[in-house]
Amino acid sequence: MRRAARIWTMAVLLAGCGGNSGSTQANTPPTTPGGAPSSAVAPTLTRTVIASGLSNPWDIALTSDGAMLYTERCRGLSVRRPDGSTTRLFGTSGSSLVAPDLVCEGQSGVHGVALDPDFATNRTVFVYMTSNINTNPRTNRVIRLQLDATYRVASARTDIITDIAFKQVGNAHGGAGAHSGGRLRFGPDRLLYVTTGDNHNATLPQSPTRLGGKVLRVTRDGTAAAGNSAPAGFDTRVFTYGHRNVQGIAFRPTSGQPFIAEHGPNHSDEVTPLVAGGNGGWDPQNRPGLNCGDGYCGYAGNPTTMPMTDVSRFPNAMRASWTNNGASQGMGPCEFLVGAQWGSWNGRLAVGIMAGNRVEILELNAAGTTVGTTNAGLPSVRYRGLTLAPDGSLYVATDAGEIWRVVATAL
Repeated sequence: MRRAARIWTMAVLLAGCGGNSGSTQANTPPTTPGGAPSSAVAPTLTRTVIASGLSNPWDIALTSDGAMLYTERCRGLSVRRPDGSTTRLFGTSGSSLVAPDLVCEGQSGVHGVALDPDFATNRTVFVYMTSNINTNPRTNRVIRLQLDATYRVASARTDIITDIAFKQVGNAHGGAGAHSGGRLRFGPDRLLYVTTGDNHNATLPQSPTRLGGKVLRVTRDGTAAAGNSAPAGFDTRVFTYGHRNVQGIAFRPTSGQPFIAEHGPNHSDEVTPLVAGGNGGWDPQNRPGLNCGDGYCGYAGNPTTMPMTDVSRFPNAMRASWTNNGASQGMGPCEFLVGAQWGSWNGRLAVGIMAGNRVEILELNAAGTTVGTTNAGLPSVRYRGLTLAPDGSLYVATDAGEIWRVVATAL
């Protein structure tokens, strides 16, 4: 990994800094969560390239003592220590702990990373990866690891979830390894949330027993958390179901409620607030009037004939907070911004959009509905990971192979 000295400072109070034509630009008067005018203004952002030349960086976790853990999809988990030195901890050959079963195929490989809430004392880290321990079928799984005090040695691998669905072979809609989800985050309830994808498989999202197209909530041992409230007959690890490909999850500071960011098909990326036992309403099974290759209708219709949230089939489905103006642009990571330094963006949700090449800042009302959006004004790249650091800065992973640190300053 190369350290870059490139620093770019910008004022985000600009109109027209990228983004789609439906976005509210940053010169819109800022408002409070209830929609009333606010004296706060949008922050000035300073962006520093922390790492470059990486191989498909996917996710980032920041420790209280200044270490940065990060994943690369086809290599594994690494760490950058506060002095800038790096170590490959877990993954392919050259890692402290080699994972000979690691599969990198299509969109899949090593995805999310999350620190145990008690990391400072127990040194425990969780990683999402694709594995061929079971060759038929291969699976996505969640791995628990321990790191030594110097961030040089990973050990004590324990596979706590081993049966998350993986797309084994290609079909009419793409190659093997598509739609694996893969974000890991601990909530304020100290439970681990795991996002999964539908594998271009029409039956997975609504399946009660298979773990594709779901958000799971488990303990640190991978067992079902109390209060998941999935319907009768469902795997008890399921927190919500009926999803397409969730790659972002974050928790609202004021309530602790989880919000997800989810890829749409040929329309309607969605941000959705979750409730225990809720149905996201995605059900891409055969239906009249649509020509569905391989029985998967996910790309065959439009927002009316093949909706992301199908309220005609599922009247009680969870409603989206925001639908990216009806577009499908590969919505990925999300993170709530916290701290006075974020000015009027304090408490808002940052959403990374890959094909849309932007970070969108969502203003939510008390009910969790998006009432305004702002393009963050960051460079036009594919945004893969967003993580808020303990000091309130935002770390960003991009498909261009870089990790940035973005520092906000309220005017």
